[in-house]
Amino acid sequence: MKISAPRGTYDVLPGETRKWQALEGKIRGIAALSGFGEIRFPMFEHTELFTRGMGETGDVVQKEMYTFQDKDGRSLTLRPEGTASAARAFVEHGLHMSALPFKCYYIAPNFRYEKPQKGRYRQHVQFGCECFGAAEPQADAEVIALAHSILNSFGDLGVTLHLNSIGCGKCRPVYQNELKKWLAERADKLCDTCRERLGRNPMRVLDCKAETCKAAVADAPVITGHLCPDCADFAGRLEALLSETGIPFVRDPRIMRGFDYYTGTVFEFVSGDIGAQSTVAGGGRYDGLVEELGGTPTPGLGFGMGLERLLLAMEERGLLPKEDAGTALYLAPMGESASAVCAKLCRELRGAGVAAETDLCGRSLKAQMKYAGKLGARFTAAVGDDELANGEMQIKNMQTGELTPCALDGGAVTAMIGRAHT
Repeated sequence: MKISAPRGTYDVLPGETRKWQALEGKIRGIAALSGFGEIRFPMFEHTELFTRGMGETGDVVQKEMYTFQDKDGRSLTLRPEGTASAARAFVEHGLHMSALPFKCYYIAPNFRYEKPQKGRYRQHVQFGCECFGAAEPQADAEVIALAHSILNSFGDLGVTLHLNSIGCGKCRPVYQNELKKWLAERADKLCDTCRERLGRNPMRVLDCKAETCKAAVADAPVITGHLCPDCADFAGRLEALLSETGIPFVRDPRIMRGFDYYTGTVFEFVSGDIGAQSTVAGGGRYDGLVEELGGTPTPGLGFGMGLERLLLAMEERGLLPKEDAGTALYLAPMGESASAVCAKLCRELRGAGVAAETDLCGRSLKAQMKYAGKLGARFTAAVGDDELANGEMQIKNMQTGELTPCALDGGAVTAMIGRAHT
């Protein structure tokens, strides 16, 4: 029986990885310009990290985590998101003693057991950035600006910034009480999970993906009118900063995000082109997360960006990077002596930074040229007894058909291909 990749996962083959490499390279460069350094953390963590940090009432913790016991009976979970891992590393390594704010980013796979569909996978790759130790709206504006810069660096993706505040420990409980009463009157229209959530975290109901719940809460009261003076002032200052820096946004009181650690600012960059899974990037503040994980009280904020969804949005707009053939020169040997010379030339060319290939399968010249075409080689050259005797071969430009004589020497070939690209 043929074994295929697990449902909700996929392979990225060499022809596609170039798109990913170009995408990731640009993102890393933009993040570095804003002072964010890369962090790498484990693929699995103690389950408690996510239940404490993300909250036990959310869909991810209740339904979507890949949790297992190791051989010593400890509960471990494949990482469903990156913020909790970054906060754990911040606490564990005492980074509150470093220069603050501490700014980091990561490009890493996350794992969630959910129904696969366009733009949603059980293993997906996320770019995330986190900023610890900055409590002012200037930090929110910078983090949002980083997401905006990354998205706009690929062209017009048709994404819109949706912005909201979900309040703090002072004003949110007032809103939750009102929302709870409103939802209790409509409990019969909610799914079983949301009826269970009603007493513990009514705001979770607003984030439910079930269509029945979406319809039931369409007219639910919003938090905007319940913000305390401090939260309202913070939100106003952030909006002013975004306006001054030329980042357009819409106020969206329905933006809640999915994890319990969020407080205050929440935001999403939403695409109108990629279907139901339309959020390309999203995040916000989590000022209590570090303390919840045993650290010194430290404000924090960040966002995550699904790279599959970003590529999907780029594809819909015709903005994917053009594939660049990996092979610059294919050397086609004819005979044992020529094969040895071509192998030596390949090593010299690769050492000089030229992507070179030669035959490894004992093919005929015709078969080799067909193979070179499949590779997308920009140049080819046949090397046989005559070429070995003369110390010279004819290099063919596969786009123009032009033939250029060149010595059987790595330096000469490198120089010739370099001239062809200028």
